[in-house]
Amino acid sequence: MARIGAIFNPYTHSPDEFRDAVLAAEEGGVPELWIWEDCFRQSAFATVGAALAWTDRLRIGIGIAPMPLRNVAATAMEIATVERLFPGRLLPGVGHGVLPWMGQVGARVASPLTLMREYVPALRGLLAGEKVDADGRYVTLDGVQLDYAPATPPRVYAAAEGPKTLRLSGEVADGTVLDSGHTAAELAASIAAIGEGRAAAGRDAAHDNVAYVVTAFGTDAEARARADVGDKPDPLERALWGDPAQVAEGARAFFAVGVDEVVLLPASRTDLREFYSAAGEVARIVGAGAPVAASAV
Repeated sequence: MARIGAIFNPYTHSPDEFRDAVLAAEEGGVPELWIWEDCFRQSAFATVGAALAWTDRLRIGIGIAPMPLRNVAATAMEIATVERLFPGRLLPGVGHGVLPWMGQVGARVASPLTLMREYVPALRGLLAGEKVDADGRYVTLDGVQLDYAPATPPRVYAAAEGPKTLRLSGEVADGTVLDSGHTAAELAASIAAIGEGRAAAGRDAAHDNVAYVVTAFGTDAEARARADVGDKPDPLERALWGDPAQVAEGARAFFAVGVDEVVLLPASRTDLREFYSAAGEVARIVGAGAPVAASAV
């Protein structure tokens, strides 16, 4: 089923604004609010724990937390603890991290793909309550098992951009987070690569494709959306703008190529309370409409 979410952007809004933003998102009817952990801005797990404690219905996605910064067992304990406290409301995601930043903190790995190949299956196994052994290049576990694994393990998402990472995400993760700035056609190619990875690994479970899309409502919406997309070709195929009904209609192009959730990324110079109110209306329109059939990929 097609879904709409929204983003709290740590580049345009500080942690001091986060509580008010979270409450505005729930009040506005946003089903899912996504955050991410970029060095050196805000922590992922402290942020989601607080957000879930402040709200009753809102689901919180981490898109993403960098794998090189944390031992996989520590990440599993963080996710398991949050999931047990707030069952069914956490959407955890991991990724390579920005490589220069990983270098700054002494955590850069020579092969990010190898790290993902080792890390994500280990994380999923730990969250499933399994006793995990691993003797990899980066992940080493000796009979590790969580004492308090989640009753129902959450999906584990991986961020992916290039073709190799996209295929690997399909192979090892339960969902993929796709960054903003892409056209529907480009996302179709990404989703096809994810599907190739799933097929190669013999995985037939549903894979959740989440795409961030720059979005603007209100005054000068088109100009603000265009400015945030930048100098890429066909900028207005890479963003959504207008009133909630227009944004909901524009999102159909992304759903049609296999995106399961369009996550609205606020364009610059956005009042978050107004944005989340409009995003909640988009979610209601999309939720009330007929399902959008994905193209075969």
